[in-house]
Amino acid sequence: MKIIEANETHLEIVAELFDGYRVFYKQKSDIEGATTFIKERMQAQESIIFLAYDNEKAVGFTQLFPIFSSVSMERSYLLNDLYVLPECRGKQIGASLLRHAQAFIIKKGYKGLALE
Repeated sequence: MKIIEANETHLEIVAELFDGYRVFYKQKSDIEGATTFIKERMQAQESIIFLAYDNEKAVGFTQLFPIFSSVSMERSYLLNDLYVLPECRGKQIGASLLRHAQAFIIKKGYKGLALE
């Protein structure tokens, strides 16, 4: 398995996973809306998205949103979305995405990672 940071070249892949994530949470499938939402986040640099690949197939993602601590005056991130394809669950992909996000936060020197 490998994990990469997604960019606009991965838009279609991320949008499909994001749509699956929303359907998991009982939302109606809306691939057009998912594509628009992800594209807007990418273009405005409002989130960081990591994609997990298993045998060259995208099997999961996580999306982090920037937040700030007023008290410490430091940047943190909120891990709001984490999704793994149903047929790929039980392979530690979600745990790997979480560890990758934590390593990213540490490497950047940010205050922390909050989970929602």
